[in-house]
Amino acid sequence: MAIALTGCDRRPDKGPVIVSAIGGTPALVDAARGRPDTAQKLMVDSLAQGLVRFDAGGQIEQGLAERWIVIDGGLTYIFRLRDAEWQDGNHVTADQVVAILKRQIAPGSRNPLAPFLTAIGDIVVMTPQVIEVRLKRPRPDLLKLFAQPELALVRTNPPGGSGPFRIAVEGRSPLLRPAFDRDRADPDDLRTLAPETEVRLIGERASLAIARFAHRDSDLVAGGTFVDWPILAQASIAPANIQVDPAAGLFGLAFANRDGFLADPVNRAAVAQAIDRGAATAAVRPNWASTEQILPEALDSAAPPVVPVWAQVPLADRVAAAKAHVGLWPVRPMLRIALPTGPGATLLYGQIAASLIAIGAIATRVAATADADLRLIDRVAPYDSARWYFANACAPCGAAALTAILAARDAPTLEERSRRLADADLALAQDVAFIPIAHPLRWSLVATRLRQFQPNPRAWHPLNRLRADTSYPQ
Repeated sequence: MAIALTGCDRRPDKGPVIVSAIGGTPALVDAARGRPDTAQKLMVDSLAQGLVRFDAGGQIEQGLAERWIVIDGGLTYIFRLRDAEWQDGNHVTADQVVAILKRQIAPGSRNPLAPFLTAIGDIVVMTPQVIEVRLKRPRPDLLKLFAQPELALVRTNPPGGSGPFRIAVEGRSPLLRPAFDRDRADPDDLRTLAPETEVRLIGERASLAIARFAHRDSDLVAGGTFVDWPILAQASIAPANIQVDPAAGLFGLAFANRDGFLADPVNRAAVAQAIDRGAATAAVRPNWASTEQILPEALDSAAPPVVPVWAQVPLADRVAAAKAHVGLWPVRPMLRIALPTGPGATLLYGQIAASLIAIGAIATRVAATADADLRLIDRVAPYDSARWYFANACAPCGAAALTAILAARDAPTLEERSRRLADADLALAQDVAFIPIAHPLRWSLVATRLRQFQPNPRAWHPLNRLRADTSYPQ
């Protein structure tokens, strides 16, 4: 799809910030239930906040908690709540905060972060302004989890959050206005808020979002992935407006089926080593780096990331060896590859299918949620722990690898956890449960008026941290 438009950034620095989020209609959904799209997550993050939040650079800043301390060797987090109000004007209480947090992490919760919060033993009210989170095992990364939109504190009855925005004008493209914060603002601020402090949030598909930005009718396109990059590549957007996040996370194929040909890890390894990762990523974006390892670096593991033994073998030799191995199978393997829709996924599929055909397999593309043999995993890591990578790469994995991952989760000390994570990395590599291809590709289109925008490893850009020269609540 060609978009013959100019992306010169000559838009005036006045009026509300117009944001196109790739996704559906913005709504205050419960982000703890399922996997909301970018438009929904931005809406939740704007109308509700957790105990802490991410700033423009992906670092932790205050949310509902004005300060916190960590004691007992990392086993206790104490948060003092600030004086805040829900959307209906009622005060936020410690009892309400504790009740919401307990619901979010309860057994059986659909919250995608719940599996990474099992170290929480209890959450209790200490005083009307203080809550305590008690851990069974130390977790130095807990604050990064609490900053995720999936742990934003959203009331269900009546529905609403505590800011940093309120809905000023309802509709499919709501207008958001900074909420008055008695702890952080002077009452006169209510009379001096300029239109530039407001945000108009639009949810739409990538092609419309790119066209809107190119016409200079928006200031930010958020939520771009590899799926839509080829559309952007055909648009005349100024390079200065294209921001690619150094996103940390997983991008690769999980072996969703372990029957027949794929029951044997040797056969799964033949598939993994045959894929031309460089060609697959270059087909989507020429300078998109590929990888052969699950971990980007050691993180909290005691050992460097495990690299497959075949990674040092030239690709042509790897393909030849895999073809010989597949040729021993009595019938030609047919592999179903589950991918999302979109031009980037089509280009990726073409390269993966070519690699599989080259070794004698048959490739067929199926929908992202359909039954499949290989399923694309494309997720940004919410925090920097090897356990998150292993748990998401194990989709599924064998008993030995799963046991190693659970042992790392339940390790009583950070030192033992580090050793167990190294064991899990090796076990997962031996199991060949996941085929790493690259790091997630996340991009935004950003007008120069958004002077506070910063690419960051979380690929998350709060709407109250876009313009450095406005009176958003700090």
